[in-house]
Amino acid sequence: MPKNAQDIFKKQPPKRSNPPAKKRIAAALKILLEEKDFNSITTAEIAKAARANEALIYRYFGDKRGLLHGVLAEYLEESQDRIRKDLKGVKGAKNRLRKIVWHAFYTYNGNRTHAKIVLIEVRNFNGYYKSDTYQLARNYSKMVLDVLREGVESGEFRQDLDTKLARNVILGGIEHLTLPGLIFDREIPPDEYADFLMEMVLSGITP
Repeated sequence: MPKNAQDIFKKQPPKRSNPPAKKRIAAALKILLEEKDFNSITTAEIAKAARANEALIYRYFGDKRGLLHGVLAEYLEESQDRIRKDLKGVKGAKNRLRKIVWHAFYTYNGNRTHAKIVLIEVRNFNGYYKSDTYQLARNYSKMVLDVLREGVESGEFRQDLDTKLARNVILGGIEHLTLPGLIFDREIPPDEYADFLMEMVLSGITP
C-alpha cells in the first residue's frame, strides 16, 4: 500500500474542546435541520432550542454558517474514524474500495442530517470550498483515490487506469444514488447500492 494511503487511514483527527453550551448549540442545529432547510433557520431559533444565549453562537462559531461547518466537521470526524476502524483487517483493494463505498451509503441512510449538510446545504456557498471543513471532507475523496492507486500497484486494477477520473465517477455515483432517497425521504439501501455501483465500476477498472 502507498505510504500516503497508510497515513490517511491511520491518522486520527484532533479532539475538539466542547463546553456544554457549545454542545447544546450544535445539537440544536442538528435537530432543526431535520425539519427545516439551513437558510430558514435563525440564530434566535437555535439559541432557544439550545437553551443558550444567542451571543454564544457567535462566540463559539463566528456566525450561523460557522456553526453549520462545526456540525459538519463533527460528523466527518466521526464518520472517517469509523471508516479507519472498519478498514482494519480488510485485505485487497477491491474489498477496501467496496467497504469505503458501502460506508458512504450506510452513513447517509442512517444519518440524513449529515447527508443533507454534505450533499445540499454547504455547496451553495463558495466560502465552503476555502474552509478547513472542506479540507476535512476531502479526506474521504483521498481514501478512494489512495485505494485505487493501491489497486493499480497490486495489479487488481488496470495499469492504465486514470485513478482521479475513476475516483470522480465513484463519488458522483454515490451522490446521484443517494440524492433521490434524501430528497424524497426514501430508503438508501447500503448493500444494494454498493453492490450495484461496484459492479459497474469494477467492470471498467479491472484487467
